[in-house]
Amino acid sequence: MWIGGVILVMSYLLLIPILLPILGGLAMYFLRPGPNSEAYVSGSPLERRLRALVMTIVVLTSAAVWACILLVGDEDANLFNFTNELQVVLRLDNLGRIFAGLVSVLWPITTLYALDYMAHDGHRWHFYPFFIASFGVTFGIAASGNLVTMYCFYELLTLVTLPLVLHPNTHASNRAGRSYLAFSIGGAAFAFMGMVFLLPHGAQSEFALGGILDASDASWTRFVPVIFIFMFFGFGVKAALFPLHVWLPKAAVAPTPVTALLHAVAVVKAGAFAIIRLIYYVCGTDLLAGSWAQTVAICVAAFTMLYGSTMALKQGHWKRRLAYSTVSNLSYIVFAASLMTPAGMAASLLHLLAHAFIKILAFFCAGAVLHYTGREYIDELEGIGRKMPVTFACFAVSALALTGIPLFNGFVSKWNILLAVPDAALTNPAAFIGGGALLISAILTALYMITTAVRAFFPSADFDAASLSGVREAGWRMLVPMVILAAVIIITGLYATPFVNIAQTVAGI
Repeated sequence: MWIGGVILVMSYLLLIPILLPILGGLAMYFLRPGPNSEAYVSGSPLERRLRALVMTIVVLTSAAVWACILLVGDEDANLFNFTNELQVVLRLDNLGRIFAGLVSVLWPITTLYALDYMAHDGHRWHFYPFFIASFGVTFGIAASGNLVTMYCFYELLTLVTLPLVLHPNTHASNRAGRSYLAFSIGGAAFAFMGMVFLLPHGAQSEFALGGILDASDASWTRFVPVIFIFMFFGFGVKAALFPLHVWLPKAAVAPTPVTALLHAVAVVKAGAFAIIRLIYYVCGTDLLAGSWAQTVAICVAAFTMLYGSTMALKQGHWKRRLAYSTVSNLSYIVFAASLMTPAGMAASLLHLLAHAFIKILAFFCAGAVLHYTGREYIDELEGIGRKMPVTFACFAVSALALTGIPLFNGFVSKWNILLAVPDAALTNPAAFIGGGALLISAILTALYMITTAVRAFFPSADFDAASLSGVREAGWRMLVPMVILAAVIIITGLYATPFVNIAQTVAGI
């Protein structure tokens, strides 16, 4: 009996990675220094201590996440009840462990980068509290035990990340913030409507691979495809599905540490993660595979792939190009999940992981150039790789990986998506549409990513080298995260088998 009690208590350890950054962020916000404080003087003793505090909270949170991943089982931590049937429950299953592990690795790396990027920002002590709190909320999504809990954390993520989008306090950032809030609220409404219909039919139960809906009553199961589409597009707002993607390119005006998290770790990956949960852990593929709803999901994902890649190719602004690239690559994850097979689920998880490392590295490179040179546009990058060789070597790694070149992790995930297409096409031939869109999108990705790296290292014959006067390499707080990420991308591409095996195990293969 005492063993059961210990296991039950252990499950409540899941609260630590949630509460530590949220409470730490709240404390920093309400106890932040006054406008004339020494804390706003870069390099002052107080400023260094506060930066150390930010890093400490993030590192401790990551350590707590890994303690939960390794020590906490599949037991529930029941926090409270809305009603007798609607409960807020924490539980870390295998899918949640993958997302939590991803977040816990990338958040400290982004924090180290942010400490350099935000060093001279006059409002940085308004920035860090929300930056830290977002970590706890994102882990809450990973550790949600049921649909109600995930929905609560999912919407809380909008509230804690909105101030980060608004941080520059410019006309463009205010417009981006309004767009982000409007689309997020609209998506929340669609997801909520679908959830209300599903709750009486088993959706209040804990997540389970294969679905949790009561499929015995045919009088209502015929409505599942309609409800699924509502929730698919509701969660698809954060996953930037067309035409709900509009907010994401606008959000590129936020500081680079924010856009890196928005595009690679927290918000957009939370949207993709929620769609995977919806398909495989709530509705179940038995009720959806081969249906018109699956066809809609596949076709929307396929169109978004091509649209995002085409728009990225047209962009002259570097961060906006990367933003549209995110729109495209998120749909790789959604498309793989929409194949509604175990192989499709495993492939979607692999690209969720691979894209996170690739895209955060690409944004870090763009942010380093912006921070140290003020250059924002692609045509301003000519020859700059000679002055910032480490930065652009890392960008070249991200470009090759995102294109899907062998030996990089992007190839592994895209290859597995393509391998999953034929089996899915047996029940829904629309899978071939998505496979074709992926191949075309990969070609477009090469055009907008690799050509950017080539321009930086190999300028035209009439290039004026004097234009690079004063340009220097990024500081170590930016270079270290970029080099680490580039190394991870290469290593996980060369030695991909363990990660493929983990994804397949989670998918039940």
